[in-house]
Amino acid sequence: MSYKVSKTIKGEKIEFKNPSAAFYEALGEDGMRKLMYDFYDRIYESDIANFFPQDLQEFEKIKKKNTNFFIQICGGPKVYEDESRGMELNEYMVRLHDDFSIYEKSRLEWLGCMRQSLEQVDIDQELKDDFWNYVEKFSKFTVNSFADGGKFYANL
Repeated sequence: MSYKVSKTIKGEKIEFKNPSAAFYEALGEDGMRKLMYDFYDRIYESDIANFFPQDLQEFEKIKKKNTNFFIQICGGPKVYEDESRGMELNEYMVRLHDDFSIYEKSRLEWLGCMRQSLEQVDIDQELKDDFWNYVEKFSKFTVNSFADGGKFYANL
């Protein structure tokens, strides 16, 4: 797969499905943590590092918390659910981004880091494609600022 990216359109209805549990099963918890920690290490060196704490201890907490989200959303153990304060997991993760002005450019940077990390994973390409389809679509929900100056907070 070429890890295609479609443009975020303000107000569009975004259809997505959670990744297959087979993705988690193929990687296991250790493999998921390795993938996501690699991803967040790339983020820390990227053009969107400013969205994350620059204090390494605080950044490590974010890595762990967000990795737990991805483990659970991929069918792994419920290691994140207590964080969501009763909201559906995807909705909770989207709302966490509301305090930031996130443009399409930031989304593309985020996806670029994810693509690089995902390409390093040695599992069936179909499973990686399924995970990519989730993150590519889901990442659109975090975009809340647009080139026309408009703001939009998507609802799941």
